[in-house]
Amino acid sequence: MDSHLILVGCGNMGYALLRGWLSSSTVEPGNVDIVEPIDSLRKRAALLRVNTHETYETLPANADLVVIALKPQALQTELSSYRSFSDHAVFVSIAAGVSVERLKFLLGSSRVLRVMPNTPTAIGKGSTIIFPDSAVPDGDLAKVTSLFKAGGAVHTVRQERLIDAATAISGSGPAYIFHLIECLTEAARELGLPAAVADSLAKETVYGAAALAMEASDAPGELRRQVTSPNGTTAAALAVLMNESALESLISRTAKAAFKRSLELSASEQRP
Repeated sequence: MDSHLILVGCGNMGYALLRGWLSSSTVEPGNVDIVEPIDSLRKRAALLRVNTHETYETLPANADLVVIALKPQALQTELSSYRSFSDHAVFVSIAAGVSVERLKFLLGSSRVLRVMPNTPTAIGKGSTIIFPDSAVPDGDLAKVTSLFKAGGAVHTVRQERLIDAATAISGSGPAYIFHLIECLTEAARELGLPAAVADSLAKETVYGAAALAMEASDAPGELRRQVTSPNGTTAAALAVLMNESALESLISRTAKAAFKRSLELSASEQRP
């Protein structure tokens, strides 16, 4: 990309995006400016040879793409500082639950997209959902899509409610999987496996199963059946997980809790 990009905020998600963009050569370090007030985070970003700034005041005026990686609660006070880019830049927000209408109001621009990536974008294995405002030109959508493809798969939705739903699955989802790995590791230790072996087996099993699901032509349900011998060890384990839809119910409640919170954040951001 030949865009000059400003990344506002370089915490965990912002840094994951930055690493993905640079490692894939989607953007050149010299064409990236980071605004990050926390000294340690700014120094971490500087190691990637990008331009770093403590505040917006020293930013170059020619940026044509502004990615906002701030916490939702920070947008009310911070976004007005970037209105000077509204006549020539497209804005991307990764803040959960902050609507496009709210972003347009705060930025004074109609060239606004909501995007929900996840942390595996740092290694090119992520999933990103994009919701563009209806006023966003096709060229802007193509530019943003190209940028986020550096981190993995990209999907576009045309109803804003669906980006909140996607947040509950792919945005928050890595945390669910990391916790599953924690649980598998602890279960392995309880069964007597050494800590290092338990840790490796849990990670390898989740990684391998996900890779197989991505590569296989069979649906996950069929892959599950292929592993499950009648009256075998897997069948005994699944009898626990599938009894009265125990795991399915838990995952459904988990995703709905995240979705509900995203909607609550959106509602709170709409208030004056």
